[in-house]
Amino acid sequence: MQTCAVSPHPIATAIGNDLLERGASAAEAAVAIGAYLSVAMPHFCGIGGDAVWLVSDGAGHVQAINGIGQAFDFTSGVTQISTRGPQSILTTAAATATWDAALQIFGVTPDLGMLLGPAQQAARDGIRVTPSQDFWRGMRADEMQDWPGFTPYAGAKAGDLLLQPDLATSLQALIDHGLSSFHTGPLSRRILDDLQSLGVAATADDLATTRAAVEAPLSLPYRGAQLYAPPPPTQGVTTLQIMGILERLKTPATYHLMVEAVKCAFLDRPALDDQAQVADWLSEAHLTRLAANIDPVRAMPWPHEWNSADTVYFAARDAQGGCVSALQSTYFDWGSGCVLPQTGMIWHNRGAGFSLNAGPNRLAPRRRPFHTLNPGIATRDGKPWLLYGTQGADGQPQTLAVILQAAIDQGLPPAAALSVPRFLLGRTFSDGRDTLKLEPTGQEDALAALGHQISPIPALSQLAGQAGMIRIEAAVTGAHDPRGRV
Repeated sequence: MQTCAVSPHPIATAIGNDLLERGASAAEAAVAIGAYLSVAMPHFCGIGGDAVWLVSDGAGHVQAINGIGQAFDFTSGVTQISTRGPQSILTTAAATATWDAALQIFGVTPDLGMLLGPAQQAARDGIRVTPSQDFWRGMRADEMQDWPGFTPYAGAKAGDLLLQPDLATSLQALIDHGLSSFHTGPLSRRILDDLQSLGVAATADDLATTRAAVEAPLSLPYRGAQLYAPPPPTQGVTTLQIMGILERLKTPATYHLMVEAVKCAFLDRPALDDQAQVADWLSEAHLTRLAANIDPVRAMPWPHEWNSADTVYFAARDAQGGCVSALQSTYFDWGSGCVLPQTGMIWHNRGAGFSLNAGPNRLAPRRRPFHTLNPGIATRDGKPWLLYGTQGADGQPQTLAVILQAAIDQGLPPAAALSVPRFLLGRTFSDGRDTLKLEPTGQEDALAALGHQISPIPALSQLAGQAGMIRIEAAVTGAHDPRGRV
């Protein structure tokens, strides 16, 4: 049976494919990929962040792993939520907990030296800074001067050798003492000292009670396939709603209809949090009502807030048919802007997704914030068929709508589906206008005539997400995004 791994970094992908070819499980390959990406793409992800996975066996039994850190107990007294600096560190980190949970689901007793060793060696001996990392270093150069511990990253340009010795020591601790040591071992004590030295009033109990939640996924049929997404507090339900709306329109999914379906689904999204009950959001009656709100000849106005985030997507399929579809993130590019001084981790700022207002997603101890991560698996005839996901915060459901329409409706293979022009609705970090950011499609004039306010972006723009996909048929094929190649 054929195997395949995809990721945004060629060395990480090669590590995963080599393990799969030697008989490793999809979980082992994905852990090795996730660990290497934590070193090679520090601007997007790391062990000081979160992760969300979907996993499946060859029979199509899909499970979700929500590795979402919880709010620290001290947050009961927080009166302001910051997006950078120590005051933005409001939640624990659960990426390594997803690694542990996935290995347990696959019944693997891991050789952590084999899985984490390449990442540890890369952190110790150095990585070559990628153009992607250099782009985001340049984007934040002025701010980065004031970020704790960021001097090595601030000076590292494309092609430079970047050493991360403290991170290498942390990865070695995981190898020596097990993945659980991140939360309850010698490494956890150093993490706690680091957080407290930055003024973050974390406790040992905060770390020890952090778990990756293994849960039933959400699911919805779409044109002969069954789509799976992680449950709240992720926005997996939003992706399923978009596809469910398009299904009910019973016409080809044009750019106009995809954009309007995004708008309708996003109007439900402010109620998403870790206590949201979303079964009714996917009901036939609700999706039919949302579809009925779409005007086929007129765009709905869109003055709504946009959220920023950066992430990596990776996936693997093993010789037994086991599958992993995963996203790993420190939320904003460079996370909180804090490197923990002893352990070398860039801690994430996912707590910025909380609110201090009464209502959904209110910050409180032990709560998990709204999360943009939503990797997907699609089955056909009950068996895994597509593994997919993307970087891009609010853009994730939008990009997934485009690539799923291309893969399912048009039957395009992964590389072609990932090259189809994309859109991004609303504000971005580089454009504060509530416009439709659109790669060249040849349909700009027609969309403008329907009332869409178009802001052209270049073909294969980094704004449009960095997605990956594996298709499992007689031949197994996989690809990662041509946008933002490292």
